[in-house]
Order: sequence, then structure tokens, then C-alpha cells
Amino acid sequence: MDGITWIPDTLLTQLILLCIAFGLSAIVGFERQRQLKSAGMRTHTVVGLGAALFTLVSAYGFENVLGPDVVLDPSRIAAQIVSGIGFLGAGVIFVRQNIVNGLTTAASIWVTAAIGMACGAGMPLVAAAATALYLIAVMALSMIAALIPSADRSVRFVVTYRNHKGALRRILACATDLGYQTSLSNTRKLEERGTDMIEASMRFTRAKAGPTDDLVEALSDVKDVLSVSSPDDSD
Repeated sequence: MDGITWIPDTLLTQLILLCIAFGLSAIVGFERQRQLKSAGMRTHTVVGLGAALFTLVSAYGFENVLGPDVVLDPSRIAAQIVSGIGFLGAGVIFVRQNIVNGLTTAASIWVTAAIGMACGAGMPLVAAAATALYLIAVMALSMIAALIPSADRSVRFVVTYRNHKGALRRILACATDLGYQTSLSNTRKLEERGTDMIEASMRFTRAKAGPTDDLVEALSDVKDVLSVSSPDDSD
């Protein structure tokens, strides 16, 4: 058709930027997948790829209609990505009895969209730096935050364990041995990969405030306990 260039001069650049967005988004998704979050590697990769493609379309897709009488603002589509990605991120946030889950995953989707946009805008080095800083934020900063003593003598954890195996009794006994009083907020039954599991929100309280590394390590070693996570600083 007239006016359409099927193989533009910038095609190679566009494909390279698209592939970079694919790879960096997959890295962010791999970290979320490893944490067994609701939005994993596929979701983050698709989000970053889509954001990069929208940005490329915004930057290069209307070159054939430009002229003295036609002026386009390439930032308009990019601005819609920023606002539109919020709906996708909101879908992974859950609130159960004043416990908010999914905030970090929602933020990672938002960052992945920004990484894809940076690649589409021709800023792959900035996108790579943002990916590295994201990994530092979710890994290194989490370890630093765990070392900061809390003024509150109680901590909340979400403990996932196999059902009908006596794991809850062992969890309570383990916490008692370490000097913690345990209260159970709520439980939720999970059925994934054919395994009957329980996700329990628990509050652990002891006489003196301080790091809870000993509790996390001990609970993680309890038989039939699958994971121990904190709803306060992550998902």
C-alpha cells in the first residue's frame, strides 16, 4: 500500500531494543517466579515486551504521516502506559484482615513496564541499570531491613505448610521453645500441584524486641513447612 514502508531503516534498531526489553523483563520476572509470587516470569516478560512495543509504535509508527501540516506528540502513548499499567498491578494486591499482600509484585510490574518503555525509547543502558537496582532493592535491602530491630515485640508471618501432617502443632511447639507466644489470625486452604496446603497468618510475640532471624530459620526447618514470609515488608 502507498505510504507504508515495510522494512524501515530503523528496523534492526527496533528489533534489538525489543529483544533487550524481553531479556530485562524476564530477569525481573525470574526473581518474582523464584519467590512463588502470583505474577511470575511470563507476566513480567509480557508486560515489559508490551510496554516496549507501545513505546516503539509511539516513536516510529507514525513517521509515514508526518509532514508540515501534521505534528504528533510521541509521549502521549507512553503516558497512557503509565496510567494503564496500574490496573494490572492492582489485580495482584489482596487484603485479608488488614494484611496487605502483593504490593511488591505490583510494584515490580510497574517497574517492568518502565524498563520496557526505556528500551523502546532507545535507552537500553538506563533500562539495564534500573533492572540491576531493582534486584538490589528486593534482595540486598530485604536483608538489611531484617537486621533493623523493631520497636514492636510482635511480628507477623505467613506460614505455608502441608495439611493433615501435624505441621501446625510442630510450628506452635517450635515458637514456644524459642520464647514466643503465638496467635493465629486466619488460615486459607491452597490446592496447588495436587498438594493440600494451608496458608496461615500468625503473630508471634515475645518479652523483648529484637531480630527474628532465629524464629524464621527455626520455622523454615520445621517438617512440612513450605515457606515463611513477612506480610509487612514484602508480599
